[in-house]
Amino acid sequence: MAEKQLDAALAWFRRDLRADDHAALHHALAAARRVWCVFLLDREILDPLLERGLAADRRVEFIVDSLHELHARLQQLGERAGRPGAGLVVRHGVAHEEIPRLARELHVQAVYANHDDDPAALARDARVRGALAHDGIALHTGKDHVVFERGEILTAGGRPYSVFTPYRRAWLKAAADPYELREHPVERHAAALAPLASGVAHAIPALEAIGFRRTNLHALKLPVGSAGAQALFADFLQRIDDYAVTRDYPAVKGPSYLSVHLRFGTISVRQLARAALERMHAGSHGAAAWLSELVWREFYHQLLHHHPHVVGHAFKPAFDALRWEHGRHADAQFDAWCGARTGYPLVDAAMAQIRETGYMHNRLRMLTAGFLVKDLGIDWRRGERFFAEHLIDYDLASNNGGWQWAASTGCDASPWFRIFNPVTQSRRFDPHGRFIRRYVPALAGLPDAYIHAPWEAPEPELAAAKLALGKDYPRPIVAHAQARQRTLERYAAVK
Repeated sequence: MAEKQLDAALAWFRRDLRADDHAALHHALAAARRVWCVFLLDREILDPLLERGLAADRRVEFIVDSLHELHARLQQLGERAGRPGAGLVVRHGVAHEEIPRLARELHVQAVYANHDDDPAALARDARVRGALAHDGIALHTGKDHVVFERGEILTAGGRPYSVFTPYRRAWLKAAADPYELREHPVERHAAALAPLASGVAHAIPALEAIGFRRTNLHALKLPVGSAGAQALFADFLQRIDDYAVTRDYPAVKGPSYLSVHLRFGTISVRQLARAALERMHAGSHGAAAWLSELVWREFYHQLLHHHPHVVGHAFKPAFDALRWEHGRHADAQFDAWCGARTGYPLVDAAMAQIRETGYMHNRLRMLTAGFLVKDLGIDWRRGERFFAEHLIDYDLASNNGGWQWAASTGCDASPWFRIFNPVTQSRRFDPHGRFIRRYVPALAGLPDAYIHAPWEAPEPELAAAKLALGKDYPRPIVAHAQARQRTLERYAAVK
């Protein structure tokens, strides 16, 4: 083993809340004789949530609960290595103030962190880097939250891919090198974990102490932390071979439900990719389909890196000229979409799901986004912001990429003339109305034949279901056939 270069270092956790197969922690432990670990409850992220009235935010609760497990895991690693007293320092403040302050308190020579390519995060890191440099402290950052990042997967001409399928082929070719999927071991270097320093504040604050409050996260029984992620992954591996078939049906246990764990790094994407590749090579079509979803995630991350203008603008500039519906009527329809009152049962069930749980099935993300943009003619950016506030697994790159795909304004997006019929989608992917009945209980008494389009039900069926349209459940706020024609005209004007 190479001789340690540094006396002391700080490992800064961000979107990587685990202590195993963790690139920044691995590099810090390998480089320094003493390493402390820190997580910052960043006020530049949290304060705007409070200002928008989002004190009951499941994401913040998920993070805080996961921090307790991370602290316990670091303690365990230290004790096993004969270094009791290790753990996690948690601060609440602004990054360019708190990280340099802690680095000075601990007299470290370097800070290690994993990349975060969100534009706001890059700006944050630039400020932290400058503040640390003022004190003669280095900031080292590297790859962790994706298998391939930034400019690692390029065309033969050295340009970023703009079409997914050739990107996927290039990704799979690169992933054939075991080095790219190697684990970044932590436990073998854990003797470098330093005991929490006396006089250095480190306690994990209660939610209430930082202005937030508990949500229904625990009632939803969503597993948190690395242990929760590993339990979900073990369960999914029992079902992965069926994923290609089951993934489109929201009433079926088809997805992995790991999206929030990927978002906050409570599980290593390298571990997931290794397992998926192994099963794919053994002939599993389900594993191949799921791996493609992981690659889509990386496709959107490299897209954000190379084309940051997608934050707020269409990937294809011509589509910034689209004339969206606006004014009082459009606002009322947007409110109906947000409030699960569109009159289209599967759309409303999906919107009820995101409001009640912070999660939405992927097929339904496409459906609800397509409905907002192509049935209601409302700017995709309004829907993107709603998802950003409500999704527990919100990730800028994936959320932006998904919305631009649905709006046909993005990179390798759905063709602009492809318009989902919400009733057809409902009959196909929730044929017995199980998902609809779960989230729109007013429709529970309708037979399967009418639950997808209640306005088509005869009066005796509505009476038997104790359902009064317009009172217990709204009539459709838009006629799909007419909306489809308006959308074709809207896009044709700028195609």
